[in-house]
Amino acid sequence: MTYALDHAEFRRISRLPASARLEEFLARVALHQQVWGLRSAGGWAVIDAEGEDCFPVWPHPDFASAWAVGDLADCTPQAIALDAWLKKWTPGMEADGTLVLVFPTNDDDDEGLVMEAEELAKELRCAGG
Repeated sequence: MTYALDHAEFRRISRLPASARLEEFLARVALHQQVWGLRSAGGWAVIDAEGEDCFPVWPHPDFASAWAVGDLADCTPQAIALDAWLKKWTPGMEADGTLVLVFPTNDDDDEGLVMEAEELAKELRCAGG
């Protein structure tokens, strides 16, 4: 079940610098046990960031929806259980060299933090995930 996120909270968090959004991401994912990605009929959204495949993730579907514009306009947010993220997704992304783009927003020049999947998994485990 998704928790409500009011407009003021959405705007406040969206305007945070990337490092502060990472902290929000870690806390909210640990609390709600879900990572959100974007998915279309063709599969999960993976973007190119400086020649690297990156899987963008958010702590709430509203943030993912707001980023689903342009080439990603046909995508909708989909939850990934944190347990599955840590046990299945992280090793899979490590194996194929896919990085994670953590909590990008349309309000920020430095879109989000790019991390290795295992690095993010360690952060999530430390946060209580």
